[in-house]
Amino acid sequence: MSARKLLIVDDSPTELKLITDVFNTPEYDVVTAGDGEAGVEMAMAEKPELIILDVVMPKMNGFQACRKIKSMPEFENIPIILLTSKNQKSDEFWGKKQGADVYLTKPFNTDEVLEAVTQLLS
Repeated sequence: MSARKLLIVDDSPTELKLITDVFNTPEYDVVTAGDGEAGVEMAMAEKPELIILDVVMPKMNGFQACRKIKSMPEFENIPIILLTSKNQKSDEFWGKKQGADVYLTKPFNTDEVLEAVTQLLS
C-alpha cells in the first residue's frame, strides 16, 4: 500500500514540526506549507489526500484557505482538519461553515489528531 499524502499548513516552525512528527511513519508522506496562500498552492500542486490547517496565519488564514480549497471541484471531497489555538465554539462553528471536516484545538492531543486522520481517510 502506498503512503497517504498529507498536507500540513502552519506558520509556526515549532508547531509544524510537532504535527509533522505525529505522521513521521511509512504510512504517511507529509508535505508542508508555512502560510495559507502557500497551503492552497501546495494543495493544487501535490493533490494530498488530507489537509491539516492552522487558522491564524499570515497572507491567508486557515478559514480562508479551507474555503478556497473546498470551492475547487477537484478538492471538494478532500478532508480538511482545522487545528488551531482558537478554541471558542463560534470559531468551530465558523470553521465547519468554511468546509472543515474536523475542528481540533491546540495544544493538541496526538492520539486525537491521529484518530481524526485515520477516520477521515478510511
